[in-house]
Amino acid sequence: MPTKIVLENTIQNTSLQVGDVAYYVPNVVNESSNNASIKNSSDDPIELGKITKINEGSIHVDTVVTNFQIGDFVMFSKNKLANNTSLLGYYADVKLVNNSTDKAELFSIGSEISQSSK
Repeated sequence: MPTKIVLENTIQNTSLQVGDVAYYVPNVVNESSNNASIKNSSDDPIELGKITKINEGSIHVDTVVTNFQIGDFVMFSKNKLANNTSLLGYYADVKLVNNSTDKAELFSIGSEISQSSK
């Protein structure tokens, strides 16, 4: 049974697509200051499910979500099979600037490339 998750703000990340996987991190209230904050970074994100539909202020996931609450932080990841590549294109233009007056040395610059067309 799909679950609709209504978001407080409109979705501004244009790379979000159907098929991406949604995750969340629980939002907790600090009892001493009564302020809401995301739990520390040692908490792993919890999978909500694969995104099946996207509206301006909501997403639909393919699983039943039970522990998600208002105020939890939502994020997503792309499918690594389709989106796991290096730089694409015919050329790269790089400009390096050092505004320091101190001595500086550059030992190496490197990159990976993947052929995007023939």
